Amino acid sequence: MAEAKGYRDLNEIIAKGETLKAGDKVYAVNMKKSIVLFHIGEKPMVDGMNILGAHVDSPRIDVKQNPLYEDSDFAYLDTHYYGGIKKYQWVASPLAIHGVVAKKDGSVVDVVIGEDEKDPIFCITDLLIHLAADQMSKKASVVIEGEGLDLMVGSRPLKTEDEADKKDEADMTEEEKAAAAKKKEAAKSPVKARFLEILKEKYDMEEEDFLSAELEIVPAGKARDCGLDRSMILAYGQDDRICAYTSLVAILEMDKVERTSCCLLVDKEEIGSVGATGMTSRFFENTVAELLNCMGQYSELTLRRCLSRSRMLSSDVSAGYDPLYSYAFERKNAAYLGRGMSFNKFTGRGGKGGSNDANAEYIARLRRVFEAADISFQTAELGKVDVGGGGTIAYILAEYGMEVIDSGLPVLNMHAQYELSSKADIYEAVQGYKAFLLDGDN
Repeated sequence: MAEAKGYRDLNEIIAKGETLKAGDKVYAVNMKKSIVLFHIGEKPMVDGMNILGAHVDSPRIDVKQNPLYEDSDFAYLDTHYYGGIKKYQWVASPLAIHGVVAKKDGSVVDVVIGEDEKDPIFCITDLLIHLAADQMSKKASVVIEGEGLDLMVGSRPLKTEDEADKKDEADMTEEEKAAAAKKKEAAKSPVKARFLEILKEKYDMEEEDFLSAELEIVPAGKARDCGLDRSMILAYGQDDRICAYTSLVAILEMDKVERTSCCLLVDKEEIGSVGATGMTSRFFENTVAELLNCMGQYSELTLRRCLSRSRMLSSDVSAGYDPLYSYAFERKNAAYLGRGMSFNKFTGRGGKGGSNDANAEYIARLRRVFEAADISFQTAELGKVDVGGGGTIAYILAEYGMEVIDSGLPVLNMHAQYELSSKADIYEAVQGYKAFLLDGDN
C-alpha cells in the first residue's frame, strides 16, 4: 500500500547513497513486525514531526516451542497465551493458525490454516455442563487455566503396518531399516504421527521445526458488519489494528505536508512494548537518525531536538461505554460509540500509575486543530477510578520530551475474541488524523 503511494524503502536509499528532500516518502521495516513511514515536510526536521503511533499486535494464543503431543487418541499443540485475555472466552470456538516456520536452511514458510472456507479449523475443548459443577464454582480467572488452553489438532491415526513390516530385519536395506524404525516409533503415537505426516506434505516441516516457528492461534472468521443497520463492525484484533489502519490511511492520503509526517506501527504493546520490535527498542530513534543522515542534517543534537519538538497522537483504542456493564464506567468521562474519536488525557491505573499525562496546552492546541477541521471528538478515561486501567505506547515516546496524548477509537468487548466498533468513528478518525498531520505550526 505504501509503495503504491510512492513510498520507498529507506534501506535501499541508504545503500544507493541517495539524498532525501522535502516531499520524499520513505518507510523502514523492523524484523517484519514493525514499520515506520515518513512523509518529509517543507519545514526542517529539527522543528519536529507530527507522529501517529499505534500497535499492530493483539491478544492471542501462541504455540510453544515444543508443543506437539498425543493423549487418549487426540493430538494437541501446547500453548502459552499472549497479552491480557479472558481465558474462558477461547474454549469451544473456531480457531485458526497463522504464522511462520523458519527452517535451518534459511527458508521461511508462511502458515495460514482456518481462514479459507475449505480449510479445517481447530478448537480448545471445554467441559460439558453436565459434569461442570466444580468448574462453575470457580472464579472466572481460573475457570480455564493457562495450561488448559491446548489446541486439539487431530484424531486420525497414521497407518503404520504394511507388507514391508513383515520382512525379516536381516533382509532389509539400511533405508528400509530406518523406515521401519520410524514406523515403530510412530506406532507409539499414531495420531501425532499422522499430524506430522500432513505437516510434511503441506509445509515440508519436521517436528523439530517447531523450535524456530512463530505460530499464533486466533479466532477463525472474517470481519463482519454488525447490527441490522450495518452501523458497526465485529472483528478480531481491532485493538489496536483499527487505529493502525486509520493512521496508515491518513498518512497515505497526504499530498503535501509542512511538518514531516510519520506513521509508526509497532509490535509487542500487549506484553509491555518490550523486545527488539516493541516501542522500547531503539528502532524508531535509529531510523530517524538514518533519515536525518540521508537529508544531510544528522547530528546528535539535531536528532534530540527533532524528537523533543515532535508532537504525537498515540493512536490506541479506548473502552467504549457499555450500558450492560454501566457499573464499570463513569458516564461523564466515558467514550461512546458513534460520537467520534476519543482522547485520553491519561491512562494508567489507580492514581494514574504508569501513565502519560498530557499537558493542558497540548490539549488546547488539538482542540483548535480539530474544531477548525470540524472533527467530532470526545474525551474519556478507561473506566472508573480504581476499577481497572491499562497502558499504551504514549509514555515511551514522551520520554523524548515530545507532546503526546492517547487518541483512538472506542470499542466494546476489548481484548475479547471479537471486538465491536462504529463505522462512523472509523471514518472520523481518518479525518481527524489527517487534520493533525496537516497542522504545520511550530
